[in-house]
Amino acid sequence: MSTADASPDGPEPARPGPAARPSAPPAATPTAPQPGDGPSGDLSDDLSVDPATGPGLLDVLGVAGVVLDAEGRIALWSPRAEELFGYTAGDALGQFAAQLLVDDQHLPLVLGLFEEVMTGTGSWAGAFPVRHKDGTTRLAEFRNMRLEDSEGRRYALGIISDQATVRRVERDLALSMRLVAQSPIGLAVLDTELRYVLVNPALERINGLPAAEHMGRRVHEALPHVDTESIEAAMHEVLSTGRPQLNRFTTGRTPADPDQDHAWSLSLYRLDDPAGRALGIAASIVDVTEQHKTSTAVALARQRLALIADASVRIGTTLDLWVTARELGDIAVPQLADLATVDVLDAVLTGDHQPGAPTDETVRFRALAVKAARPTPATLAVDPVGSIARYDTTRVVTQCVRAARPVLVAEVKEGDLPSVARDADAAALLAAAGLHSYLAVPLIARGEVIGALGLQRTDNPLPFDQDDVLLASELAARAAVCIDNARWYQQQRRAALTLQRHLLPHHPTRTPGLEIAYRYQPAEAAGEVGGDWFDVIPLPEDKTALVVGDVMGSGINAAATMGQLRTAARTLAELDLDPATVLTRLDHTTTGLGHTMATCVIAVYDPHRGRCRIATAGHLPPVRTSPGRPPELLDLPTGAPLGVGGVPFEATALDLDVGDQLVLYTDGLVETRDQDIDIRLQALTALLRDPSRPLEETCDLLLAELRRPDGRDDVALLVARTRPVPEAPHS
Repeated sequence: MSTADASPDGPEPARPGPAARPSAPPAATPTAPQPGDGPSGDLSDDLSVDPATGPGLLDVLGVAGVVLDAEGRIALWSPRAEELFGYTAGDALGQFAAQLLVDDQHLPLVLGLFEEVMTGTGSWAGAFPVRHKDGTTRLAEFRNMRLEDSEGRRYALGIISDQATVRRVERDLALSMRLVAQSPIGLAVLDTELRYVLVNPALERINGLPAAEHMGRRVHEALPHVDTESIEAAMHEVLSTGRPQLNRFTTGRTPADPDQDHAWSLSLYRLDDPAGRALGIAASIVDVTEQHKTSTAVALARQRLALIADASVRIGTTLDLWVTARELGDIAVPQLADLATVDVLDAVLTGDHQPGAPTDETVRFRALAVKAARPTPATLAVDPVGSIARYDTTRVVTQCVRAARPVLVAEVKEGDLPSVARDADAAALLAAAGLHSYLAVPLIARGEVIGALGLQRTDNPLPFDQDDVLLASELAARAAVCIDNARWYQQQRRAALTLQRHLLPHHPTRTPGLEIAYRYQPAEAAGEVGGDWFDVIPLPEDKTALVVGDVMGSGINAAATMGQLRTAARTLAELDLDPATVLTRLDHTTTGLGHTMATCVIAVYDPHRGRCRIATAGHLPPVRTSPGRPPELLDLPTGAPLGVGGVPFEATALDLDVGDQLVLYTDGLVETRDQDIDIRLQALTALLRDPSRPLEETCDLLLAELRRPDGRDDVALLVARTRPVPEAPHS
């Protein structure tokens, strides 16, 4: 039985036999020497002698040394022994150790053990109660051994420590080893040269390497496919500063799973001895691959939502078909693809499209947009913008629009290129560009397939997946409605323009005494076309009626109303009525058209008298220019717009000399949202300071200087200059 459990007040400790000695602290299971464990060969490299160094492990244990001669007297007594037992060297030296330190009841046991040690027939190791100078009894851990000097004299060396301290260190060590061995977290200890000296089983599993293949190697030697450069740099920093680095994120591949990337959270701590000297680095490693995948998926989902939100703002900013297609390409590249194409069914643009997906064996596409992240041969392989291509059912884009669903070629192989490219040359270009993944998504608006969005990946190493299909489908759905809106508006614009131009005079009749120039410029916005008109009407006795009007509203309805009013105005003017009378009757006609209003100005010029009579119905005043005088806005009774009903109109007489000009216009020339109308009218008159300028140049100048590029209203402009005429005919 061990004496480790004996107490000062308990029974006499039993004499240990060969199989039962006082207990010894448990030792770690011995392992085979590992690389870097033993001396390096040069003993000076492995010894550390530093008088200034603080306490070490033996000091923590409080190890004392005592030497007894052959008779059991104390021959040597260390200062630690004094601290442990309370006796000074003067108190202890020369005394029989058994009498000084052992209770009488334990003397027979102690003497027997001493005899065995001195004769070499036994040893003594374990815990034993020892009497302190203050009269108390304490348990101490002993290790005793026999010594001999050169003359054959024998001594007993006792190495002693307080049992409580030893047990605490044992518990700490056992707990540490058990935690290291059974922890699910990978743990490693590296020396000051950053070589592995300890690896726990969890790290063996994480790295896919047994502990033996770690020992003595640096991180980059054991794990070449991990970001070891930054890891070892961080370890050097921890060694030099002593500040730990927590939760460093790193990724890579290890022999445990060489085909998949993993993510780890790494924490580094410096290990110091009791004196504060750096012993090495402790590292804890946690595999956070699943958390990394989850966070990556969340970040990707946020990025996709942001892309969709961005698309809602950036696609469809205009009603221009080509611009809208380019906006879709700009959104898709580079966030989703390295190259994007937008193609619309040609039948949709020409108006020949039948409801439902196309069923013909071949399908005609018109390329609207091509967007690439960088210059690449792939841009030469796709259809040029504006071109028309016909593809059969072997092509992916045809399959996409016929089935009205996305078609994904996640991994493009050599045999897939002919179904993606337009011809063999284009297939070679796509191969040279590195096309490895392709996705075609239908553009579906209001239940009808109108085209396809083609997406290619060349630089992005990841293939398209189902998440990409969903994202591309969402972008295509939003863009398709915008593209279809632009298509409808362009059709409406073309219809309104066609009607407008058909109703306007193509070549006004040349009239005596006047030189005429005119312009009609439709609004840039499709829905704003249709309400402005001008007319030059020959009248009896060489007189001429000049008419400019503007129907309020836009589109085909406004164009149709304009045609009615122009016809009515021409008919009334040809009766040689006074301009005020024409407006009165035209007002009555406008009232009969329902909720319609218009402005109008009519000027009737008699070249033989040099007299002009002008009347307006809510219209902007004409400008008169005369050689030698500044341009002037005519001060005329404004009148009410046509359609108000019951408001009288008044004509004003005006004498014109040869070379005078009248400039009639609609508000689209001068009205803007950001400037006052008076400022704009001043700009108009300033541009007319040269009455000798050719009339065609005057028209071009006014439109160039006053017309905004994004003009949202029609402009009708009529410029008339008086010139000499033959004598008036006799009645």
